[in-house]
Amino acid sequence: MDHISRIGVFIAVVKAGSFAGAARTLGITSSAVSKQIQNLEQDLRVKLLNRTTRIVSPTEEGVVYFDIASRALEDLIEAENQINELKSRPRGPLKVSFPQSLGIKYFGHAIAAFAAAYPEVELDVSLDDRLVDVAGEGFDLVVRIGALKDTSLIARRLAPCPLMLCASPAYLERHGTPHGPDDLAAHNVLEFTGNRGPHEWRYRDAASDTGQVSLRGSFKADSGEILCKAALEGLGIVLLPIFYVAEHLNSGRLIAVLPDCSTDPDREIYAVFPPNRFQSTRLRLFVDHLVTEAKTLPWVS
Repeated sequence: MDHISRIGVFIAVVKAGSFAGAARTLGITSSAVSKQIQNLEQDLRVKLLNRTTRIVSPTEEGVVYFDIASRALEDLIEAENQINELKSRPRGPLKVSFPQSLGIKYFGHAIAAFAAAYPEVELDVSLDDRLVDVAGEGFDLVVRIGALKDTSLIARRLAPCPLMLCASPAYLERHGTPHGPDDLAAHNVLEFTGNRGPHEWRYRDAASDTGQVSLRGSFKADSGEILCKAALEGLGIVLLPIFYVAEHLNSGRLIAVLPDCSTDPDREIYAVFPPNRFQSTRLRLFVDHLVTEAKTLPWVS
């Protein structure tokens, strides 16, 4: 057995906590596992494992070696997978997450088209407005909106996603049109309760000066879709990401309020994925596909 194979045996022992457990995982005998660990320790001239009758645990040197060797072995496996993918059509599982409304309204066709183009990719799509745990829940990619804070992840920008302040013509006719951010205090501004933040608007005016204004509203919901429908019915002014209201702004059913001001900071749509040293072909193809599709979004094109 070569040196790399011995490293794999060592990793299996640490994960299983015993030679017998590693033997079952690897499909070899316990004596063969023990022999390979002895050979590896002789090669490195260091003791890697503490052995008792009940449990096997890594020494201090073994912990260091396990951490580095595990990552190195994962890289080798991923490199082999990429080479195999390059020799054939991309295949394997791909678990992705999109915000619900954005995914359904503007990326649904792109997702289906990718699945049709690469039938051997096992696409698993989640549509959820909550902030998913990328690594903890096993996602290969998530689409997020906002200003990214998690620096442990890799992000690729897809498109801008401004938050739009708007209302129906009927509401503005009855209650008047605000001429400045402070005028919003006299209006019913529908409240989104899904982000747990205060009901306020942080804005940047035409002179690039920033400010914020507290808002009040008699209608609350944790769904952007419901708030959009309420605004269409003339209940009040609404502040929502562009993808909820773009078609209604284009049709005139909603009108932009304070168009010379913009929400601060700017929001963007990102494709976010874990920082593996090697990205699978299927993931890279899917990200490229989303980048191309994002160029056709109505507020971009």
